[in-house]
Amino acid sequence: MSDATRPGPTTPLTVTEVVGDTVRPRPDRIITEEPLELRVGWPGTPPGRLVVTMRTPGADFELAAGFLLSEGLLERGERPRAITYCLDTTLTRDQRYNVVTIDLDRPPARVPGARLTPISAACGVCGAQSLDDVFAPDGPALALAGSIDAQVLHGLPDALRGAQPIFARTGAVHAAAAFGFDGSLRAVREDIGRHNAVDKVLGARILGRAAYGESTVLCVSGRIGFDIIAKAVAGRISVVLGVGAPSSLAVRLADRAGLTVCGFARDSRFVVYTHPERIGSGGPPGIGALGS
Repeated sequence: MSDATRPGPTTPLTVTEVVGDTVRPRPDRIITEEPLELRVGWPGTPPGRLVVTMRTPGADFELAAGFLLSEGLLERGERPRAITYCLDTTLTRDQRYNVVTIDLDRPPARVPGARLTPISAACGVCGAQSLDDVFAPDGPALALAGSIDAQVLHGLPDALRGAQPIFARTGAVHAAAAFGFDGSLRAVREDIGRHNAVDKVLGARILGRAAYGESTVLCVSGRIGFDIIAKAVAGRISVVLGVGAPSSLAVRLADRAGLTVCGFARDSRFVVYTHPERIGSGGPPGIGALGS
């Protein structure tokens, strides 16, 4: 299927690169992350929403079939009767290729349970997984309350690495930490799941075991996906710093929520993807919006 408007696996944008004290804008590409709604139906049962997952666009039908197999809805060697996009012409580009319907020849090998929500057979509102539906901040955008020196950010990945005793013993866990804008460590937690590590840092504050406010850097050991940004915004944390890169949806959400995202933080270098005005006394020059 050929469509020039169809989202690709990467997304262009302009970033701000900080190397030591040198700051320069440059073009870049980041991995595309978009929601995909999977719907499944069989004779006598109209298609219903099974799950919404985040993915990089491409091989969506294979993703759908593999998910049904791994979830036990398809048996090994069994093929769906049909897998299609919902291509209602009234839908936006983001919606058009973000809904896949899987039709089975018979009831699934395992009933999907409560996750399966019946929907109309008409496609009029399918794909309502736009940015507004996937993520709508409950509060106002994060305000620019102070700035953080680039030299402080340069030192945080090493500080995080030095506070990972489980990783030192196993080499098999992610970590997340909350740092003040002065570089002070407020909380660090490890977990085999990077999103779990972030939840633990947020939970430490909720349970009174750590104290930090909006002027906080959430430093994570891996890439920066939608889920990490959503958790940071829920926790009213204004800067996220990662040793990996962010996804396109993470950047869009962070920009909308007023959150500064810095990736590729290593060796006295990092790349600023959103709201660079928080970095340094005056902040590096602004960056462009995501390309199409």
